[in-house]
Amino acid sequence: MSKRKILLQLDTDERPSSFDAVVAVDSGVDVLLPYGGITPDNVRDLVYGAIFTRGPEDLKSTAIFVGGSDVGRGEELLSVIRKTFFGPLQVSSMLDCNGANTTAAAAVIAATKHFDSGDSKLEGVPAVVLGSTGPVGRRVVHLLARCGAKVTAASRKLDRSRSVADDVNGAVSPSTPVAAVAASSSDATAAAVRGQQLVVAAGGAGVCLLSREVCAGAGDLRVAIDLNAVPPEGIEGVKSGDKAKDRDGHVAYGAIGVGGIKMKIHKAAIADLFEANDRVLDAEEVFDIGLSI
Repeated sequence: MSKRKILLQLDTDERPSSFDAVVAVDSGVDVLLPYGGITPDNVRDLVYGAIFTRGPEDLKSTAIFVGGSDVGRGEELLSVIRKTFFGPLQVSSMLDCNGANTTAAAAVIAATKHFDSGDSKLEGVPAVVLGSTGPVGRRVVHLLARCGAKVTAASRKLDRSRSVADDVNGAVSPSTPVAAVAASSSDATAAAVRGQQLVVAAGGAGVCLLSREVCAGAGDLRVAIDLNAVPPEGIEGVKSGDKAKDRDGHVAYGAIGVGGIKMKIHKAAIADLFEANDRVLDAEEVFDIGLSI
């Protein structure tokens, strides 16, 4: 008799996310156990409860989802969770604080639909990520570099975009190293997007990073993806509901347009947790699941 699928939803915020809870239920979880205010100091006993209550052969029916609004704290929490496991006593775990992994994966997968360069479809494609220093932006840079794109990380401050570029270059070792630029003015942003075929805006909510005038002057732009759902648009003229919409001669995706892909990836990743007891789903693993669907 198969065991019921149990998911521990461990949230770094005081109140567990209702969004993540609903997606978990819709992904086929039988029993959802949500906990809020989880820290590296208080997570151990919850992990022990997950791994000591079922035999090793049944642990694939238990899994852990790490969420919350603070991605850095979530990464630290996942690290502690993984270190708490030992021997065969472990369960699969997924990190998706603030939807950073699933959103980044969805954005890059949306882009692949409009290029056909190399095995990854993005090999050598010039791409710039505006707002690259945030949780989603960092992951978009990472995934694009992993796909072989010629990536530029852009931020208002050059030292911050250099930090992102250095981190990704160290983790991915791309054939073309990630470049870093400052996009602190309209002229600097125009220079950053000039010659780029793909632009992804991953900045904070309600901040316009790319004006329509600058976007129109980009010349080679083929795909523009805006991950900001709060007005004003992160890329002026791209509407949140755009999904492969023609805008000023290029293909446009808005946050809601990307959101449909994100939801499919999120649900598929939750389902994947119960295929084995040793899955660890971070940005790359979530992206690979997205490609498979």
